[in-house]
Amino acid sequence: MLKYEVIAADIQKSIEDGALKPNEKLPTVVELCELYGVSKITVRRAMEWLVENGLVASRRGSGTFVKKPITLPENPLVTGSNERAEGFSAQHYKHSERVTSKVYDFSVVTPPAHIAELLNIEPDDFAYYHCRVRLSDDVPIAIEYTYMPLDLIPGLKRQHLYGSVYRYLRDEIGLTLSSFHRAIRAVPATESEAERLDTEVGAPLLELEQVGYLDSGIPFEYSRSRNVGERYVLNNITLA
Repeated sequence: MLKYEVIAADIQKSIEDGALKPNEKLPTVVELCELYGVSKITVRRAMEWLVENGLVASRRGSGTFVKKPITLPENPLVTGSNERAEGFSAQHYKHSERVTSKVYDFSVVTPPAHIAELLNIEPDDFAYYHCRVRLSDDVPIAIEYTYMPLDLIPGLKRQHLYGSVYRYLRDEIGLTLSSFHRAIRAVPATESEAERLDTEVGAPLLELEQVGYLDSGIPFEYSRSRNVGERYVLNNITLA
């Protein structure tokens, strides 16, 4: 193993064994250099690996902390990578489909307590909330319910919801989307969902509930996407 891999594996083991607790601050880069007898570059590569794998999060001006495990209800399925992580627009553009949106709500709210906790914000902090239906070639595929921290994402407007929000985050404000922790389950369509998705009440929908993270380990999104079962296929790649 490379030196940075040894350090990352050692810290990962300490987290898994409980020697390092959730929200506990890790030693500084200088302290880790002294502890392991390596350079700052090696330690930083180890930290980058831990962040990318969802074990720690960097807080600007405060240091690096062990992340609190994300507990999505009903046994979350955490995946390596899949098309959905690219966003709905990118996934369907690849197949030369015309992607549009119908926006039913866009507002600034204080999110429910459990969602604020997942987003690592205070209970009285504000978040964007939006509900929209995504269509491919004018056929409704999914309805999305999404919360994003207001302080983290400046300038989000209703007009962005008609296109790709992820493209806005990446290209216009320079955020790097890194990973998604996701739970997948089957749910019946509610009356309003059936109307908006042009399906039957109680029809099976594939729900993807997820928390998305930036490369710094900071959560940028909580969302539930409910997809019409007969119109949607989830392509998944799990890395060994």
